[in-house]
Amino acid sequence: MKRVVLAVCVAVLSALAISASARADTVTDWNVNAVGALVGTAGQSPTVSTVHLAMVHGAVYDAVNSIDERYEPYLVDVRARDWYSRDAAAATAAYKVLLAIVPAQAPTLSAQYEISMGAIPAGPARDNGARVGEIAAAAMLTARTGDGRGGAYRFPAPATATDPWPIGQWRPVLPAFGNDPGAWVKDVRPFLIEDPKRYGTRGPDPLGSRAYARDFNEIKAVGALNSATRTADQTDQARFWAEGPQPFTRAARQLAAERRLRDVDTARMFAMLYMTAGDAAIATWTDKARWLFWRPITAIREAAADGNPQTEADTGWLPLINTPPYPDHPSGLSSLGAAMALSLEEVFGHRVRFTMNSTNSGTTRSYRGFGEAVDEIVDARVYSGIHFRKADDDGAALGARVARDGLERNFERD
Repeated sequence: MKRVVLAVCVAVLSALAISASARADTVTDWNVNAVGALVGTAGQSPTVSTVHLAMVHGAVYDAVNSIDERYEPYLVDVRARDWYSRDAAAATAAYKVLLAIVPAQAPTLSAQYEISMGAIPAGPARDNGARVGEIAAAAMLTARTGDGRGGAYRFPAPATATDPWPIGQWRPVLPAFGNDPGAWVKDVRPFLIEDPKRYGTRGPDPLGSRAYARDFNEIKAVGALNSATRTADQTDQARFWAEGPQPFTRAARQLAAERRLRDVDTARMFAMLYMTAGDAAIATWTDKARWLFWRPITAIREAAADGNPQTEADTGWLPLINTPPYPDHPSGLSSLGAAMALSLEEVFGHRVRFTMNSTNSGTTRSYRGFGEAVDEIVDARVYSGIHFRKADDDGAALGARVARDGLERNFERD
């Protein structure tokens, strides 16, 4: 009996040690801080926040990797000794980049930085690690100066909701009739790929085609607010992925903790995750600006003018999920999700069981591989009523191509 009790105690202590180790992972701590600052407090869209997370974690990767020297650097290989504090380097790199991106959050970020640095024994290891982090952050901020972020571009749109506009072309829609304030993402200089235009799709199906009618009638039925054909699980999928790509971030954190990745491997994972997704966002928004295709809510309400005898208008049709304020083709979440999935496959392999949770639906879903999650996104955007299936399929293919090319030339073993 004593042996059983002892074994249970050892198991509990081991679990607590692993949990404490996960909490003490400075790279992951600053991922949490960065997501909180950019997505939570600043309210940045998935595309804008992903670009900024790529900056943060690119700097963290270079800082930690300069001390560990396991992989090829992204921007800079800072001269460092292996006894320098990697925790200090990671915290400082993330802190400095975030300060430059969201300076209004300096009080909160400074308090978080003090907590991180206070957990590291004072001395040369901490001081030199912080210096490495400062250099890595400075290299990233210099490289991204004048990179196109925050530009003036907006998607072309009619002056008012009632103005005439070409059939098939995007226009702002219910409920807010907004025009994406982050449309400038299309003009941002990529992180890993050369030319985002090289990844452009062949575009949406012609309005008069059978393929267009097939997608039209599918989403009209299953994506409607009060659909009679959408199942409860399909509704959950739609609401789950309405949060955007953040479930991938939480899954990455959990898998890194479960697999007990070294800090340099965790830093590399996050850099890959956001840089490939950032480039996918840039290429996707470039393609959206090229095609400017209307959203299902507009297409279904104005089908009488589309010239296709296989489509029928419903002037009061509404989607399950509110339509985002930018063109349909290709799908942004499908693109970002595919890029993130491929990056995580590079770290954890193709056959991995994991779960994801969504703050939007409040539910947890299980998967047997990252590709399975991407397939679900493709379906979910149709169930949501916000994307034609062609846009989802093309977006996923675009994101995967971007990630493959980006990873082929970066983050290799030194």
